[in-house]
Amino acid sequence: MRAIAVDIDGTITDPTRKLSIPALKALRKAESFGVPVILVTGNILCFTRAASVLIGTSGGLVAENGGVIYSKEKVKVLGDIRKAEKAYEHLKSLYPVEKVQFSEFRVSEIAIWRTIPEDIIKEALRDFDVEVYDTKFAIHLTDPRVNKGSSLKIVAEDMGIETEDIIAIGDSENDIDFLKVAGLRVAVANADPQLKKMADYVTTKKYGDGVAEALEKLIFQRGGQIV
Repeated sequence: MRAIAVDIDGTITDPTRKLSIPALKALRKAESFGVPVILVTGNILCFTRAASVLIGTSGGLVAENGGVIYSKEKVKVLGDIRKAEKAYEHLKSLYPVEKVQFSEFRVSEIAIWRTIPEDIIKEALRDFDVEVYDTKFAIHLTDPRVNKGSSLKIVAEDMGIETEDIIAIGDSENDIDFLKVAGLRVAVANADPQLKKMADYVTTKKYGDGVAEALEKLIFQRGGQIV
């Protein structure tokens, strides 16, 4: 294992999106041990880049659920937002849905407020070429050709490593794809049941406290060598 890939909302933050101090300290400690951290999130790229700078991560970035990556100091847009736009217009004709704040900065997907249950949205969009994710913070309409896992593979290749060399940590259904490709899968205690089922390790603590717990057990107790 040579890197850490971690989700942001609900994984290193609490339900109000406040960054966990224990998680912050643990991620910085991992970096000090020479283990680069890759942020993998549904957030827009400018938010993700700012979070990377403030936290102090050195790995690449996966944003918009894999629709956008930042790697080797270059931005790549991988998802086709036109698919999401078409689906959104149909959905809006049926239900009073609204895009989340700062949606004008999204370039590969559409995120809407969680005013309509995910299963109803999936049914309404069953004939559209989109993937629907509920992150518990927003519902995302994405290009099914890309996801957090497929984009993590690109970032890992740019870093000169395999995804099997990565420990992945997440909490929600949109994290399933990148945990699938990782060598070691971790779900925090507040994670989606499906994510917990596929995880190699489920933390006893929630949110960022769970991230700190996992890194302490899997890295720091072994002198920086991930098992």
